Amino acid sequence: MATTLAPEPVWPRLGIPRLTGNGRFVSASLIDSLGTGLIMAFTLVYFARTTPVSVTAIGAAMTLARLLALPVSLVVGPLIDRFSARRTAAWGNLVSVCGYLGFLWASSVWQIVLVVFLVQVGHTTYWTSSSGLVVLASPEDRRTSWFGFMTALRNTAMAIGGALAAFAFTLGEGTALHAIVMGNAASYVLAATLLFLWRPAPQNGPDAAGAPHATGTATDNATAGDTATATVPVGKAGPERLDAAGPEPLGETAPEPREVRAGYATVLRDFDYTLLIGVNATLVFGQMLIKVLLAIYIVDALKLPAWTAGALIVVNAAQVSLTQTLVAKRTEKVRMTRAIMLAAVLNAAAFGLFALLYVTPDAVTYAGLFLAMAFFTLAEVIAFPAVDTLSVSMAPAHIRGRYLATYQLSWTVGEVAAPGLLTFLLARGDVLPMLFLLGLSLVAIPLLLALERRAATTSTIGERA
Repeated sequence: MATTLAPEPVWPRLGIPRLTGNGRFVSASLIDSLGTGLIMAFTLVYFARTTPVSVTAIGAAMTLARLLALPVSLVVGPLIDRFSARRTAAWGNLVSVCGYLGFLWASSVWQIVLVVFLVQVGHTTYWTSSSGLVVLASPEDRRTSWFGFMTALRNTAMAIGGALAAFAFTLGEGTALHAIVMGNAASYVLAATLLFLWRPAPQNGPDAAGAPHATGTATDNATAGDTATATVPVGKAGPERLDAAGPEPLGETAPEPREVRAGYATVLRDFDYTLLIGVNATLVFGQMLIKVLLAIYIVDALKLPAWTAGALIVVNAAQVSLTQTLVAKRTEKVRMTRAIMLAAVLNAAAFGLFALLYVTPDAVTYAGLFLAMAFFTLAEVIAFPAVDTLSVSMAPAHIRGRYLATYQLSWTVGEVAAPGLLTFLLARGDVLPMLFLLGLSLVAIPLLLALERRAATTSTIGERA
């Protein structure tokens, strides 16, 4: 008698990973992303409407608070290694709660610095821990899909949070704005509680994920119950680490004292990981297109109406939300470094097209802008799940927190440095920032080739790239 196979459920076909047992983690991430989107757009206006401090002074206070919080990720790394990403992320949410509640009484510049600093510490703690949370939730051969899913969830939730902030501005002043802050604080208490209650299951078998790669070494294929640090040398995770590491320990137990003594010097001596951080820095600068450059380039350089920039941002958000999980699912089947190379080429094409549009007629410029944004967004959805996957699979499990903290710092430093550098270039030539980003995107390719040569990837996944 012939047997028929049940059709694959729709969610896996869309690239959405199996969430069984991880609902609390996903819900907590949704809350964090909503809150982040809300507060990014809300903070300046909130203090402008509820305090006597000038807008200029508020902006300076917020900048100072964020600069003071720059080293926080380096403190968070050892906490992750000692207490686990789950607990550390939950504590970060509680620190954010303290900051949000402080909004209610802040009325001077130094108080604004203090409470924004607390919020920034909480956010940095959570986001530094977030890659470790994905490791806890995902089977190793579905990790890229998980990173893609979490990226789509985060972008969508942050956009909704920003929309909620815009709605909040219509509510006037005083009580309504305070109520929003208290509601946001309460939501972070809920997120922390969900993380404390979440008990991720060890991902050490083929359950819903497929078997481990047959080409891995004995260390690569260690079960989740094994101690990876007994066999993996510091700074290495075997020859497969450009594709995916083998299943790791759950990460909820404290490391041995010998492992605690491994510090940031170990990370800096890992030249492969340093190359990866350099690659990520090129991507971070590229991401500043939307946050820093797009609107001013369109309005001042291309002489187009401001709504054009808004429309392009909507296109970017929609494309990420609708395609991220599908693209991440496809990316799992190729070598991670090759996926990032493709993204670098797409970024270079996008920035080159943005620069070329400086000399085209308006009719061509409008169409070209949307094409360039499509290239840029495709690069984004390909690159970041892949580079996030490498950031965790290349990190030894016993000091992964320190590795991820260094990786997160590359984001933070890039976000601080890029606005000044890009606006400096813009003041000296309308297309110079785009040409700079084009060149920086291409720099990622030799870095990735060097990373491949050093790691000598030979896995089945790598051979299919």
